[in-house]
Amino acid sequence: MSDAQLLAQVTNAREHVLSTVDGLPEDAMHRVIVPSGWSATRLLNHLAFDDEMFWISAVLGGDQSAIQGLHNGWASEPMTGLEAITAYKREIVQSDEILAGVDLDAPPRWVPPASVFSGPPMRDGREILFRVLAETSVHAGHLDIVRELLDGHQNLVVTS
Repeated sequence: MSDAQLLAQVTNAREHVLSTVDGLPEDAMHRVIVPSGWSATRLLNHLAFDDEMFWISAVLGGDQSAIQGLHNGWASEPMTGLEAITAYKREIVQSDEILAGVDLDAPPRWVPPASVFSGPPMRDGREILFRVLAETSVHAGHLDIVRELLDGHQNLVVTS
């Protein structure tokens, strides 16, 4: 897969997330309907802070303000649905700025200490971007299911 194709897939996954929460009323953005206890708002925070900010801005880009601002997205301060969407979009813009100027063959600019991320370090930008793609895609699927349970909306309808 070329870098352009990989970046396009990340963009598509992000757009899938945003389209899935589009139009949800505020109460639905906070409604918990899964046993793990997360809501659409908390999931957006996770994607914004634990994926976009952590993997792209901090690890790949070495952005000091991102490194200093790292926190558990699942435990972010409560915010409205619109604020969560805005935060996710803001982090996507920041990520895209970093991705526009980074060599995906290069190693990360920051390696988090084991107290922050205990997994093996990522070798290069491409590996980091595949991680973000996998996380975003998986959570887009989670949001699809939650959205269908909330109001019956289906992103992709497969007929037999």
